[in-house]
Amino acid sequence: MYGQELAKVYEIFYRSRGKDWASEAEDVVRLVRERRPDAASLLDVACGTGAHLATFHERFEHAEGLEIAPPMLELARQRLPLVPLHPGDMRDFSLGRTFDAVVCMFCSIGYLGTVEEMRSAVRSMAAHLPSGGVLVIEPWWFPDDHVEGYVAGDLGREDGLTVARISHSTLQGRATRMEVRFLVGDVSGIREFTEIDVLTLFTKEEYTEAFTAAGCSVEYLPGAPTGRGLFVGVRD
Repeated sequence: MYGQELAKVYEIFYRSRGKDWASEAEDVVRLVRERRPDAASLLDVACGTGAHLATFHERFEHAEGLEIAPPMLELARQRLPLVPLHPGDMRDFSLGRTFDAVVCMFCSIGYLGTVEEMRSAVRSMAAHLPSGGVLVIEPWWFPDDHVEGYVAGDLGREDGLTVARISHSTLQGRATRMEVRFLVGDVSGIREFTEIDVLTLFTKEEYTEAFTAAGCSVEYLPGAPTGRGLFVGVRD
């Protein structure tokens, strides 16, 4: 998951879909400031290549990132050399400070395999908030949203690279198992690789209970940014 080959082309095929990380981040900034107008610091958990964090860095006095995949973290460091970026696992991390907002975007929490792991991650994020701090988490799909055998395809071209991506989803226990195949072409030729992603279909109630157990209020805002909505909470 998120190895070197994928990290290199990760943003290309999502941009071909029309994904706009800056616009999504601006919406999150608005949600945070509606709940904490004086918010000055933010932690981006599972920050990936730093595509959202670049905007957070501009909009807050202080921003940091946490990422478990070394290839993604390296790209984030290249993009944001002045931003503190930490290797770490969302299930159990401690940065020794709090932030006015903690966010976890683009369904990253879905990669956790059990409800206990998800609750641990929400608890770890909430522990980095002061009273009144804001927690924003973008979930993976809920169980009723799963479409067995769903196929998606994308084709992107940037900077001399052509990237084709096709995925096939099946139900594995209570998770979506996506087999994702890539073809990448450039002047040197064409190469192929496969990624297997397994994302747990947590229920809305399980997310809500995790926020409550971590000492946060919670509301679910359906829809944006990617159709899966957002959970937004405020620390007691």
